[in-house]
Amino acid sequence: MDALDLARWQFGVTTVYHFLFVPLTIGLGVFVAGLQTAWHRTGKDHYLTLTKFFGKLFLINFAMGVVTGIVQEFQFGMNWSEYSTFVGDVFGAPLALEALLAFFLESTFLGLWIFGWDRLPKRIHLAAIWAAVIGSNLSAYFILAANAWMKHPVGYEVVGGRARMNDLWAVLTNSTALAQIPHVVAASFVVAGGFVLAVSGYRILRERGVGLTGRRVPATAETGGEATVPLRRRTDMWRTSLRGALVMTALAGVVVAGTGDLSGQLLREQQPMKLAAAEGLTRDTEGAGFSIVPGVEVPGLLSLLAAHDPGATVQGVDDIQRRYAEQFGPADYTPNLPVVFWSFRVMIGFGMATVGLSVLGLWLTRKRRGRAGRRSGSAVTPVPSWFARACVLALPLPTAAIIAGWLLSEIGRQPWTVQGELLTAASVSPGVGLTEVAISLTVFTVLYGLLALAEAVLLVRHVKAGPELPPAPRDPALAAADPDAARLTPTLMY
Repeated sequence: MDALDLARWQFGVTTVYHFLFVPLTIGLGVFVAGLQTAWHRTGKDHYLTLTKFFGKLFLINFAMGVVTGIVQEFQFGMNWSEYSTFVGDVFGAPLALEALLAFFLESTFLGLWIFGWDRLPKRIHLAAIWAAVIGSNLSAYFILAANAWMKHPVGYEVVGGRARMNDLWAVLTNSTALAQIPHVVAASFVVAGGFVLAVSGYRILRERGVGLTGRRVPATAETGGEATVPLRRRTDMWRTSLRGALVMTALAGVVVAGTGDLSGQLLREQQPMKLAAAEGLTRDTEGAGFSIVPGVEVPGLLSLLAAHDPGATVQGVDDIQRRYAEQFGPADYTPNLPVVFWSFRVMIGFGMATVGLSVLGLWLTRKRRGRAGRRSGSAVTPVPSWFARACVLALPLPTAAIIAGWLLSEIGRQPWTVQGELLTAASVSPGVGLTEVAISLTVFTVLYGLLALAEAVLLVRHVKAGPELPPAPRDPALAAADPDAARLTPTLMY
């Protein structure tokens, strides 16, 4: 093992840690803004309670995302100076736009939202969270546009061994970027939706006094003073958040599938080696099949996904290797086949499972019609306890799916850092040795592990504590007799 291998491990480890927080921040911010919008339009207190509850979870995650993202920038100069030299003139514009425009917008208005409760007018305060959300999505746009350029470089020329951008618009509207950006952002909504489903499912079980195993537990063990709130009203509140997450996850799943289909067609044209590695296809094949798992193949499916033609030819790894060796010179142009193969299946399988769960949940919690609704005394179907448990247990699935997608995307591009232009072996810093990278890799891994543990503890603690209820309205009779006692009256509102 040399410095190049450890530098790749370090960037992969730190990026995976960072990727635990970024998708959740993008999707959860939109969800919180939607809850606050519902409160602003309806005036219903349970929307305000949910906004503040999930808003705290959003802020915890946002802070961790910022901390873990800073290290990414330092690595470009420390471990990948040759890469930075080559791409710097191209990446300067989109990354500057991300820092000076998107992140500035996001952080400034998020600060106004945090400290603006009861200080800003309701409309201005609502606009602040939406501005912060727009900033976070713009940030994702510029970063993903830069990443897409590495896979399909456009709008540049090579001068003196460096890529010089000559068309910013071409970089920002790269066909790969236009497919990748909505795909990743929609997948982030699936991640956030899965998180909200798990939290809502857990709170529903706690309100009913039921644990994950189905056994009865003390209903007031973690709810404290909230026990004064009628059980049905509390579970209805969590049903609201669960239904919102179900809708968001199902709709985002449709976008993920559509943009994933478009990405598959682009891979056939722009990165055929990645497409072949994802299937483990060794030779150019007409009507290439797709293996669900080794030994279980659907004939013609890979050709259908890649070209919308079940008889189309898909290039194979060995044949692409031979052509690349003739075009770019002798080298191994094959990525890590097992990692790419299984990452592709984990991404699809876990992603489909999450979206399938959301569709099932929408059916289970649909509005009741006619006689069934009259018998139950409610127009809506309560959330079954078994489904709430399934939502909690499914929490890791969307995160595992999006991380597997990142591994597929980045490892599948190897051995290129910039497709067709710059090899990974030529991108590493020449002055950095094995010892230096090993030390920094160890430090970052331990530090990031502690940060991930700290976030998990904070999130779990907040979820278990439950939401803070707004102050109770003052009882006029108590206020006349004892003003202090009136403030202590338990609330039955959200």
